[in-house]
Amino acid sequence: MRAILSFSILALVAAPAFTADPPSPILTTPEAKDVLTYADPKVARVTHVDLDLTADFARHVMTGSATLDILAAKGAKQIILDDKKLDIASITDAAGNKLKWSVGPADDYKGAPLTVQIGDARRIVIHYTSSPDASALQWLPPELTAGKTKPYLFSQGESINNRSWIPTQDSPGIRQSWSAKITVPAGLTAVMSAERLTPNGEPAENGEHSYRFRMDHNVPPYLIALAVGDLAFRPLGARTGVYTEPAMLDKAAKELSDTEKMVTTAEQLYGPYRWGRYDILVLPPSFPFGGMENPTLTFATPTIITGDKSNVDVIAHELAHSWSGNLVTNATWADSWLNEGFTVYFENRIDEAVYGKERAATLADLSWDDLQRDLKEAPTPGATRLHGDPEGAYGEMDYNKGSTFLRTIERAVGRPRWDAYLRSYFDRHAFQPQTTAGFLADLRKNLIKGDTALEAKLQLDKWAYQPGLPGNAVHVTSATLTRIDEDRKRFDMGAAASSIDTKRWSTQEWLRFLNGLPRQQTPERLVEMDKAWGLSTSPNAYIRCAWLQIAIANHFEPALPSLEDHLTHVGRMLLIVPVYKALRDQGDWGMPIARRIYAKAKPGYHPVAQAAIEKILGD
Repeated sequence: MRAILSFSILALVAAPAFTADPPSPILTTPEAKDVLTYADPKVARVTHVDLDLTADFARHVMTGSATLDILAAKGAKQIILDDKKLDIASITDAAGNKLKWSVGPADDYKGAPLTVQIGDARRIVIHYTSSPDASALQWLPPELTAGKTKPYLFSQGESINNRSWIPTQDSPGIRQSWSAKITVPAGLTAVMSAERLTPNGEPAENGEHSYRFRMDHNVPPYLIALAVGDLAFRPLGARTGVYTEPAMLDKAAKELSDTEKMVTTAEQLYGPYRWGRYDILVLPPSFPFGGMENPTLTFATPTIITGDKSNVDVIAHELAHSWSGNLVTNATWADSWLNEGFTVYFENRIDEAVYGKERAATLADLSWDDLQRDLKEAPTPGATRLHGDPEGAYGEMDYNKGSTFLRTIERAVGRPRWDAYLRSYFDRHAFQPQTTAGFLADLRKNLIKGDTALEAKLQLDKWAYQPGLPGNAVHVTSATLTRIDEDRKRFDMGAAASSIDTKRWSTQEWLRFLNGLPRQQTPERLVEMDKAWGLSTSPNAYIRCAWLQIAIANHFEPALPSLEDHLTHVGRMLLIVPVYKALRDQGDWGMPIARRIYAKAKPGYHPVAQAAIEKILGD
């Protein structure tokens, strides 16, 4: 281990326990303090988690044990963990001797501190059961799966949800290696974000099967992920493949056939892929995000399977996280742009190399649109900062302002110099946490190197710490979207919907067109649009989401069946939250519709999505 500029690495005393990477550093400067964890890693920290859990589909709980290896300062007698509604039966040392423990006052969001009196113990065993309403876990009945015959379980840990099923220090700055044995009912398969040691499982009691996993690298705990269901697998390349329900496998494999090429491309840009395999799990529709970058196994929404590969940029994004986020991780959630902004930039470079400059420009131009939207709609100036309150950035600010920042640096120094810097940055900080201050210090030391003119040109501190958008921001424009803008202008001036040739439009072209239309349209125009373009019946959830927002703004009741179908069959927050917001904004007309449909759709939404929608509806 070595110091990271002004950061110090804590010297602790440990008992050897697990053959894995040496412990990653803990950053101890003030800006690296994570206020969303109860842990005090300067005193004692978790270095390895070993899970032995059974998935109980009848009770909707995970039950078993977590064995934690601890690195502690000399004289430390306790460790503080994060706990969210865990039912703890006992805590012992490695020899089975009982240890004293207590759970402090709970916060609705953060959960509660779990304090264990460890004495001289450096390995502890926690026997526990998760709550049926654990915020990380979604238990799906068979009818909400593609196959309709077997249940399904999946987890979503980011940002602080894994404390609801794993008793550990749930902070991105406290990286941990981990292993697991997961026991599941017969006929179901378990997969996790780690090396799959027993891909076919092994017999367990009562006809169940156990699956074993191992992650030797230290990862932030939000990246420990689990899924259990009726899963099939198909290779996509030598080190890539796709898992999904059998009914989805052919479509998913065809859509994701470029995955191996993406991995090779990413390596050519920024260095070796260090996680072994890169597989993708296409989940049921209730998955709340586009994708989740769980190491070795990206979790992905089925909404990206549109038949034309126009949305596989989601896979490029999650793959890029294997460097920005998984390899070099934000130390706290006040610095999440170090994950997402870097990754959107990196994703765009993968898209350019695999699909061409114009497609990359189209995606970057749409990112600019989203940035302008969020800058306009942000409730406070502080919500537009990159480094700000934990989870406080508005909308997709972390993603789009962050990537624009990096694109602006690239334009200033030139791509070859910028690429060389980024590759060296990932190497220098591999398997370590990072802060905004640490990144800027590294940038000044290894890229700017005392060049005062370049320092002034880049405006680094303004980008990182100030609200709004600096004047040097680079806006990449797309010739494809310029043509779409021309079509939209013709339509706005009265051209018939049938005169607009939309047959070969990608998702991105549709979004530029629909999102750019005036919100107010006549009933006759809405009927014409829907008839000509089949918007209410579009199988593309991105297109339907954009259309429904227009329909809602005009109280267009012929679209209500489509609205209900969309909200009850899609769980991805990007595609349902804007629709619920649009209904809310229509007051007495929209709110009864929103509440009625949400009551029906709620069982199919992940707890994360439920919380977001209930906040919108004021419930």
